[in-house]
Parts: sequence; structure tokens; C-alpha cells
Amino acid sequence: MFSAVFWINAATSVALIILGLLALLKNSRIFLNRIFFLFVISLAIWIMANFYSNDQALSLGQALIANHLTLFFPGFSLIFMLVFIGVLTKSRLYKKWNKPSIVFFSIAYLVSLTPLVVSSIARQEDVYAITFGPLASLYFAAILLNMGSIAVLLISGIRHTKGVEKARVSTIAWSILATIVISLATNVVLPIVSGSFTLTNFGPISAVIIVAGLFYSITKHQLFDIRLVVARSLGYLLSIVVLGVLYGTVAFLFIGGIVFRNNDITTRQQVVFASLAALITLFFQPIKRFFDRLTRKIFYKDGYDTQEFLNQLNRLLVSSLGLDNLLNNASQAIAQCLKLNVCFFAIDDVAHKNDIRFYGVQKIVFAPQDMELIQREISGHGENVVVTDLIENHQGLKALLTSKDIGMVARLEANQAHGTLGYLFLGIKKNGNPYTSQDTKLVSIIGQELVIAIQNNLRFEEIRKFNITLEEKIEEATRKLRQTNDKLRRLDETKDDFISMASHQLRTPLTSVKGYVSMVLDGDAGKISGLQRKLLTQSFISSQRMVYLISDLLNVSRLKTGKFIIEPTPTNLANVIEEEIDQLQETAKGRNLELTYRKPEHFPTLMIDETKIRQVLMNFIDNAVYYTPSGGHIAINLFDKGKTIEFTVVDDGIGVAKHEQHHLFSKFFRAHNAKRARPDGTGLGLFMAKKVIIAQGGAIIFKSQEGKGSTFGFMFAKDKLLPKNLKPTDIQKTPQKSDLAHN
Repeated sequence: MFSAVFWINAATSVALIILGLLALLKNSRIFLNRIFFLFVISLAIWIMANFYSNDQALSLGQALIANHLTLFFPGFSLIFMLVFIGVLTKSRLYKKWNKPSIVFFSIAYLVSLTPLVVSSIARQEDVYAITFGPLASLYFAAILLNMGSIAVLLISGIRHTKGVEKARVSTIAWSILATIVISLATNVVLPIVSGSFTLTNFGPISAVIIVAGLFYSITKHQLFDIRLVVARSLGYLLSIVVLGVLYGTVAFLFIGGIVFRNNDITTRQQVVFASLAALITLFFQPIKRFFDRLTRKIFYKDGYDTQEFLNQLNRLLVSSLGLDNLLNNASQAIAQCLKLNVCFFAIDDVAHKNDIRFYGVQKIVFAPQDMELIQREISGHGENVVVTDLIENHQGLKALLTSKDIGMVARLEANQAHGTLGYLFLGIKKNGNPYTSQDTKLVSIIGQELVIAIQNNLRFEEIRKFNITLEEKIEEATRKLRQTNDKLRRLDETKDDFISMASHQLRTPLTSVKGYVSMVLDGDAGKISGLQRKLLTQSFISSQRMVYLISDLLNVSRLKTGKFIIEPTPTNLANVIEEEIDQLQETAKGRNLELTYRKPEHFPTLMIDETKIRQVLMNFIDNAVYYTPSGGHIAINLFDKGKTIEFTVVDDGIGVAKHEQHHLFSKFFRAHNAKRARPDGTGLGLFMAKKVIIAQGGAIIFKSQEGKGSTFGFMFAKDKLLPKNLKPTDIQKTPQKSDLAHN
């Protein structure tokens, strides 16, 4: 049977080994975790070696080896403790003297494996007594010096650390101090003074104090961040213990006191056992949930639900418009969840690639050179989330972040095309606790989700800025266009004024010229010869054409000013057409053209603007005369088709090219072949003809084929032009040539 001392030593060793394995499995890449593992393992081996070094069941040779190990492992556990405390406290003294001191202590402790420190052992009461060799004083001096170095590092760490780090170092310091004092008393001082080594059996039990101190640091101050494993294990263990006690108590009270009558288990007892097992199974999960909540409250006072926070953050990201609102709201949510005073973003400016903008809660603005250091060092770190306390190889980055009280930095990396969008900086927690693995994972997930949201907002911002720039350019172009348009409008008004004035000024002398020529032709100035009549007739026709041209110009001006008015009068269109043709017969004969007109015998009187219709007729017939080559034919037709009145001028002239036909009735437009045939044209005749016809409710007739001729004309709905309640005295006679001369 093992003694109680054995079980205490074994339990202490197992507890130490479990703590070391938990720290190593948590993150074996961290140097502090590896050193802690070596420290607790060497301490556990020392405890069991010390127990067996006094076991008289062993032979002298075996006991001698155990005593050598009893002196060897405490020395190396002190070396590992020295390194652990030096790294934990970030001591400058340790950085300066760690290598020479470790070499010295290692040599001193290796000597303990030789007879120079333990020369022999002998049975003394119920333990083995040691006879020390000549270098035992060197060994113990190294032990005392090693302990003194640890004490100096602990005192320095307590003085220079703050918050949770100070509480952590203080807890470990007091537990180590108590362990060292008890160990020295039981293993060194008392045996040397009294000469009795009996108390050495109880010396290693002092390691229970270190176990308690480390456990307290793990649970209270988050040492190695293994609280989750400890909390779940403890909750599971407590659940099993409670259920076991309940099962045993009920079984004893019910089965043992009432059912049991002999050593045989009856069917009824089996049913009771099965029922109890079923009840235990039924109540296991509720009891476990109770202890899980209890341990979570103890170990995770600052805990949070990761999924619940991520859901909240996603809702916030969806509802936030604009990069400023997005990042400010996100930083507030993160700071509230992790209980931070400082949380902010540093984002590359879209418009200015060398500039960085800062957003968030209590943001700290880094200098450009500091941001360059952060970008360079974090890129070389290999991870997107960096905890300041865990930085080992980038001391410049660690010093910068520590000086700004930054506890964690997350790089917001999009992809190879876009690279790093910026960084998320998180300050130290309000309660001083370090960042846990849960915090690191949460920040990593947050970074991935924020990257998408930031990219979307950056694109939105680019589009918005582009739209603003585009609007400004459009506004500027519109302003210039408006100025140009105003200038053109003024020029157009000036031109119209000039045309109107010039037309009126030209019309008066031209009317006089036309009138006097007409009088000479009528014989008012005496008899004229045939040649004189021919020449004067051509002058009269040209004057009439000039009158029509001036009328077109005046009508264009009236269209611009809104003074273009249709004045319908009872008109015999058949007679009007005949009169206009008579004026152009001489010209047609002079160009060797055949001009034919089939005048209807009976044609209704129409309510139309006779003056303007004459201009339309003259334009159509005059164009046919001038654009039909010598020897051609021109047919002028007027039809009463019952419901409609149609007038056409059909020629076999030069025609109009198909690609130019849709421009033909535009103002000032002339086809290319028309320009060659008649360079002096204005391009107003067809434009005004269409305006006149449409203004009186009619429609233009037009078809043409280049090189084969054209058809121009118009069509009216007959019933709309017939006079209503027309009296015979209201019908005007058709003007004669002598009357035209005075218009």
C-alpha cells in the first residue's frame, strides 16, 4: 500500500505535468510556454525522485542514483524558473546576464551527478542520509545565487509591470518564495543543522504552493490562456463528483437500508439500480450546464458570446452607410465587446495613396514613419493578428505598440490585387486582462468581414467622388454651353433683325422697280419693240422671284418672332396656279423645257392664304425649271379627288440623292447636285413651303430618285378648306398680271 506522502507527491507531480502540457499544447511556438513546460516537468521529476531517494526498499545503488537526481533536477528547475521569470517580466537584467548565468548554473548542477557533491549515502532511521563531497558548497552556493537571481527578477518585475501582468508576477513570486523557503528548510537547513534527513520526505510537498499559485494565475490572471480547458475540465469533474455522491447516497439509503437482505442482488434491486442509472443519465446534462455556467462566471467574468457579437456586427455593417460611419460604429461595437478604451482603424486614403486616415474610439494618430514600421514589421511577422505581449522577434514593433498602450493589431488584407487596406488597433483591456485566444480568433474573423465592407464602401466612395467630379465637369460644360448658346441666340436674333430690316428695306425699292417695269410692259410709257418687251419681261420675272425670296426671308423672321400668321381668303387655286405658270413660261422656253398644266374645268373655291400659297407654287415650279436639264419635261397637276385636293409638280430633272432626302426640307439645306446646278440658291424655299402647307393643315408630297426626276406637291383635306356660308359677293376675282405688279 502506498502511503499518504506518496499520494500527495504523486498528485502534485501529475498536477504540474498537466499544467505544463496544457501550456505547451496551447501554443508550442511561444518560447514562454516551452520554458514553463520544462520548468514544471523538472519540478515534477524532482518531487518523485526526492520521494524515492528516501525509500529504503531500494538498494543503496538505486537510492544513490535517486539522491543524485534529487539534487540535479531542483537545480535545473531553478534555471528554467529563472528563464521563465526573466521572459515573463521582460527584465533588462535578465537580457544582459542570462547567457553567462545559465552556463554557470548548468555546470554547477551537472556536478551534482558526480561524487564531488554526493559522495555516499547511508540508512538513517527510515530515510537515507547523504554524505556530501568537496564541491557540495559550490552546488549550494549556486542554488542560493540562482534563487537570489529569481528573487531580484521578481522584485524588478513587480516594480516595472502594471495591471494584470503585475498581479500575475506577484502571485507567482509569493508562491515561489513560499516554496523556496519551505524547500530550503526541509531539504537543506534542517538536515544540516539537525543531522536528520527525515524531514526531506515532506520538502517536495511545498511544490503544492507553486501548483496553487500557477492555478490561481491561470484562472484569475489568464496565464497561458488555458482557462477554457481548465473551466470545462473542472465543470465536468464537479458534475461527475456530484452525481457520484448522489448515486452513492441514494443507493446506500434506499438499496442498502431497505432492499438488501443478503449478498445476492435480486431482480428488484437490479430494477432499482437501472432506474437510478437512468435518473443519473437524465440529470447529467442539467447539472453539467449548471457547473459550466458557474465555472464560466468564475473564469470568464469578462466573457462574451462570439456568435452573438458577430451577428450584431453584421447587422451594423449592413446598416452603416459611408466609410466614416462604418468604421466608427464598428470600433465602438468592438470596444464595447472586448471592454476597451481604445479601438481605431488606420485605412489607406483612396484619393491620396501615401496618406492614411484614422477612424474610431479614442483613436491614436501614428506618425508616417511609425506606420511604415508597423507595415514593415507586421508584414514580416507572418500573421494578420499580432498580440503585443506575444511579439518576440520584432522588438521595434513591440516597443512602439507598448508605448502607445496598443495590445493587439490586425492587418486588414484584401487580396494580392488590392493588398493591405489598413490596420485595426486595439488598446489594453479596461480590467488589465491580456488578450485570449478567443479574442484573437474573434478579431481575425472581424478583420475578414470588415475587409469586404471596407472594400464596398471604398468603391462607393470612389463612385461618389467620381460622380461629384463628373457633376462638376457637366456643370462647367453646361455653363459654357449655356454661355455659347446665349451668344448664338444673340447672334441669331441679330441676324433675324438684320434679315427683317434688310427685307423690308429691299422690298420697297423692289416693288417700285417691279411696278415701273409692269407699267412699261402695259404701254404706259409708249410703244416698245419686241426685243425691249422680251428684256423687260425677264426683268419683271426676276423682280417677282426677288419678291418671293424676300417674302421667304420675312417669313423665316416671323417664324422666330411668332408673327407668322396664316390669313385664309376665298381662293380659286386653279387660276392661281395658271397665273404663276404664265410667269415662268418664258423662262421654261428659254431653257428648252416643256411646261404643261392641265387646268381643271371646275374647281371649288378654297379658304387658303393665297399670298403664301403663291410662294409655295413658285418655289416648286421654279425649282423644277432650274433643276431640269434642257429638253426635259415638267408636268403640273391639280386634282379634286373628292375628299382631298392634291397639287404636284413632276419633272425628269436631276433628282435628290437618297441619303440627303431626309434633310431636304430643313432650313438652309441644299443637296450637293443642287448646289452645282444653281450656286445662288438659299435653301429657304422648301423649308418655307413645308411650314406654309403644314400651318394650313396640309401635308407635303415628295418623292425623288437621283438622275431620274422628282415630284413635289401638297395635299389638303377638302372639307376643311371649303368656305362656310360663303356669299357670291365674298368671292374675290383672281388677280391678273397687272395687279401682281403692284403687290
